[in-house]
Amino acid sequence: MSDERVLIERRGPILLIGLNRPEKRNAADLAMLHQLARAYTLLHTEPDLRVGVLHAVGDHFTAGLDLTDVGPGLVSGSLDLLPSGTIDPWGLLTEPVAKPVVAAVQGSCLTLGVELALASDVVVAAAGTRFAQLEVSRGIMAFGGATLRLPRLGWGDAMRWLLTGDFFDAAEALRIGLVQQVVPHGEQVDAAIAIAERIAAQAPLAVQATL
Repeated sequence: MSDERVLIERRGPILLIGLNRPEKRNAADLAMLHQLARAYTLLHTEPDLRVGVLHAVGDHFTAGLDLTDVGPGLVSGSLDLLPSGTIDPWGLLTEPVAKPVVAAVQGSCLTLGVELALASDVVVAAAGTRFAQLEVSRGIMAFGGATLRLPRLGWGDAMRWLLTGDFFDAAEALRIGLVQQVVPHGEQVDAAIAIAERIAAQAPLAVQATL
């Protein structure tokens, strides 16, 4: 198993970006956050890359932040989330990535995982995926874009999940517009790649202008 927290693979004009900490349910430590920013920067800046596919190794997309690793920095305000000169995958601290991103999620998709989905352009979910924006149950608020983007899908639905921290399933995520397609477990990455291939087949400048 690779020691890399984020795997990247080029498939022609498509860049596969894989969260790779399955033994921790892909909980994001500082190393993963930095590597993810570098992967998005590659997608943003490399002219031959047209679409990104964000996915995760293992049974879960992500359990959210690894608070043991990043918690002290969050509390003190000293946490450096982005390496200098990189693109913020959540599109909050920098301009958003200039290429479309299709996300494939499965298992647990919590907190920053929901926010990565919200920052993506198309989301495919495995049927058994469980989502939650848990921050209020931890005495904090969502700070990765959920309070901005989820209400755009519908105020009442956003408040239902943001203010309770409750879990919801893939069918509910589809209903509220968080995901665009639900597929059997194990098929989510292939389905996301198929969508990415359709996007990559279009005129790249028109795609970027549309974004």
